[in-house]
Amino acid sequence: MKAPWNFTRFLPLAERLLSRGRLPALIFAVARKGPQLGKLKDDVRLLQALCLAWWRGEYRAISPKAMVTVVAGLLYFVSPLDAIPDWLLGVGLLDDIAVLAWVLKTVGDELAAFRAWRDRQAPEKLRVVERLPDSPEALCLEHKKS
Repeated sequence: MKAPWNFTRFLPLAERLLSRGRLPALIFAVARKGPQLGKLKDDVRLLQALCLAWWRGEYRAISPKAMVTVVAGLLYFVSPLDAIPDWLLGVGLLDDIAVLAWVLKTVGDELAAFRAWRDRQAPEKLRVVERLPDSPEALCLEHKKS
């Protein structure tokens, strides 16, 4: 399936973000914007949980290409300057929703494996793995300690 228009420019940005260790900043930006999504909120939380588990080194059973696709999709979601600017009331999130739906479908098998992994984890472990600290800096410090 072909990537949505304007999405491919976010792929190199996602690769750089991952290689430079800047994933916490994206996770926090997603958390700030997430409440606007309605029905897709659970799917965005799943992508956020995947990013947190990957960042913390708890879950690495995802292909690099799929991880870049997830991060690029989240970057597109938080970017105010995408195909339809977010400030356009009523339609600004339509392209974000379309891109997220495409990402979910494209990496669906990888997300199913992640869900299965989550289901096998103790609730206490998931609370630690998926906990979002107060700031991106705190998440980075926490990551360096482990």
